[in-house]
Amino acid sequence: MILIVSLLIIASIVATKFSSKFGLPLLIGFILIGIIAGSDVLNLFYFDNAVLTKQIADILLIFIIFDGGFRVTRQAFKSAAGPSLSLATAGVVLTSLVLGTLIHLVLKFDLMYSLLVSSIISSTDAAAVFMITRSNPINKRLATTLNVESAANDPMAIILTVAFIQLVTRAFSSPGIALIRLCWQFVGGVGLGYAVFRISLLLFRTLKSESRGNYNVLMIGCVLFAYGSAEILMANGIIAVFFMGYWMGNSDIPAKRSISGFLESVSSIFNIALFIMLGLLAFPHRFVHIWKEALFIVFVMMFIARPIAILLCTFPFKYSFREKLVLMWGGIKGAVPIVLATYPLANGLDESGFIFDTIFFAVFLSCIVQGTTLAPLARLFRFTDKRVPVPPHVVELHSTKSSDLDMFEVHVEPNACCLNRPISELNLGKEVLISSIIRNGTLILPKGNTVIHKDDILFILAHSSRIEGIIGQFNGMG
Repeated sequence: MILIVSLLIIASIVATKFSSKFGLPLLIGFILIGIIAGSDVLNLFYFDNAVLTKQIADILLIFIIFDGGFRVTRQAFKSAAGPSLSLATAGVVLTSLVLGTLIHLVLKFDLMYSLLVSSIISSTDAAAVFMITRSNPINKRLATTLNVESAANDPMAIILTVAFIQLVTRAFSSPGIALIRLCWQFVGGVGLGYAVFRISLLLFRTLKSESRGNYNVLMIGCVLFAYGSAEILMANGIIAVFFMGYWMGNSDIPAKRSISGFLESVSSIFNIALFIMLGLLAFPHRFVHIWKEALFIVFVMMFIARPIAILLCTFPFKYSFREKLVLMWGGIKGAVPIVLATYPLANGLDESGFIFDTIFFAVFLSCIVQGTTLAPLARLFRFTDKRVPVPPHVVELHSTKSSDLDMFEVHVEPNACCLNRPISELNLGKEVLISSIIRNGTLILPKGNTVIHKDDILFILAHSSRIEGIIGQFNGMG
């Protein structure tokens, strides 16, 4: 068993290289590994426990979504807050209502059942969108809108799914109570996320430990505390951890770089585990019974529901029609809809597995069609920027105390005003230090007479308040 698990992990990491090379969302490779190892192909594992899947997936999603919030910068959030939050809330609701109504009218399903199905698949996948916008750098405005939306819209989809399950099972005593609980889910989640953020900030700043590992463990405890507190108070735990992650990621905390790397590793491990587990839960031979419904759902979602949501939610904001087309096509589905598809199964509403199989197949189609064509569409409309090189070396500042000083990575643009000038002539000031330079993949130690070249990657130690002005000298804005 341990040998098989190790082979699955190795195969998953190898799959990331192929996914990146061919522009496929990572979700596809990981799920295919789960399907191949599952009962329908190699039969290495027989796994059909939806309840256990939901319980494990709920825990994994806590950290995956926290990491998504942790990586949304305040600058990016402010630049796209209006359209992104509009799409992450109203956009999810509109997508669900339009898709659910058409499922009801065309496929003749019960209305509540149709809305349950549509709410499950109403959110976009942050992992898929992030990978595409990083490997194929879409211009900052569109990329930020898609990234923030995909990171922030999962909680709304979860709230809608839980609400419709409760409506179908008549868990609510009245529509008024249902509405109040729904509002509290969001408002309470945000409020508790902020409260636990303030408590966590105090804990981090008073710990003063010399071990990086202690801060990583403390972060795990704080994240679980945010989720558990929200669950006890009947608010939405996913919303709480997302916003807590956003505030923590934009705060000055000890060992922040170490925590960021730790969270990235945890999120990667949990994503892989989640996707493989969902692949194991799938039985492809059953797709022959649902492929027509899945094709209909994907078609309506891509060409009707998502476009309507984009047009209405971006109406107050200044986006060109071509930009809106890219946003429409950026509604890639992923892990969260598949996880949510286990909820009806776990609540006895999908004993035949119809909802899970339909959502699974629809998500797979969305990943293949939209995931592989979003970047080419952006290039066709000339909405891509120059790719920023990924340095082969990383220089970090590890601090166990709060400090305004940090190490920043800066790429020298071709039109920078500092080109072909030695460092001693840059007038950076006494409190700014260029600690190292990566040039043509080689790490060099700079001196006063070291000349800045195009495409150099500089690691600069400076006060956070000064970094924007410093960056301006190296990217053509100075």
